[in-house]
Amino acid sequence: MGIALSTAGVKIKYAVEATAGTRPTSGYKVLPDIKEVPEMNPEPETLETTTLSETEYKTYVEGLKDLGGALSFLANFTTELEEAWTTLVSAYKTATESDKSVWFEIEHPKLEKSVFFTGQPSAMGLPAMSVNSVLETNLYITPTNAPTWQTKSTTAQG
Repeated sequence: MGIALSTAGVKIKYAVEATAGTRPTSGYKVLPDIKEVPEMNPEPETLETTTLSETEYKTYVEGLKDLGGALSFLANFTTELEEAWTTLVSAYKTATESDKSVWFEIEHPKLEKSVFFTGQPSAMGLPAMSVNSVLETNLYITPTNAPTWQTKSTTAQG
């Protein structure tokens, strides 16, 4: 039986490609105050392949997976987060001018590998506010490739 893992210590990081099309292996910056990471394990569509010769059951093949568009990361709204997110969005805009991508890493301290994907961060808006509550916001990243498990980055900043 495996040992269950806590989510304590998980980090969400990003880095801009130095060479277009090549995932950075170091230099990732941590995004502060993230509280929740969305699930990135979508159910594949099933495509029906039943022929007229079938007499009892339909048959299927696995189709595409859909992450559902922009991914929502819940965070405490802090000055540090706002500054880091603004820096990220600016870095994304600069990177796209050179046909480079921004890579995101979701790193769990107890796992050998991290999940990586490229994506487009959306500018942060004003979150909802209510009496006697923690100010939280949703940060949106639209994936531009499929998330994959790969070797963790070797150095982290922040």
